[in-house]
Amino acid sequence: MRRVSSPKNLQQDDAGGPAVPYLPLSSDDGTAQDASIGSLVKDAAQHVSTLVRAEVELIKTEAVGEAKKAFKGSLFFVVAGVIALYSSFFFFFFLGELLAEWLPRWASFGIVFLVMLLVAGIAGYIGLRKWKRVRKPQRSIDSLKSTADTLRHRRTHDADSATGSTTAH
Repeated sequence: MRRVSSPKNLQQDDAGGPAVPYLPLSSDDGTAQDASIGSLVKDAAQHVSTLVRAEVELIKTEAVGEAKKAFKGSLFFVVAGVIALYSSFFFFFFLGELLAEWLPRWASFGIVFLVMLLVAGIAGYIGLRKWKRVRKPQRSIDSLKSTADTLRHRRTHDADSATGSTTAH
């Protein structure tokens, strides 16, 4: 099987991701006019196969990138949860006792509790900001919509020409 996409038909990702094969819109050598119907059908099948593989590769590349961002953002949620739930009990107990030297005991432990909540809130806020940076795979969605529109237009065009040819007899 010959390769449908050559190295010159690799489109580099703007974000520095791997190159994704694409189909050229027109032939460079102009041999399509001399080709038989069988070879055109064979080429069309190869182009559709390459198109589907390229779409899947694009979706996979974008999904992996966004999943990595989501994972990094989730780590901050984990940090916030660990601090809020377990909060290094002995260290904060020590701080409460230390503040009890200058303040009433209830006030010193209240201050330590508020500091713990503040640290957990900051970690949660950072995690939320990282999580909001995760985007949907827009290039894949646009590409799939474009492919669907092209195929839909092609199908209606073929149906119109088929009906036109049967009514001409």
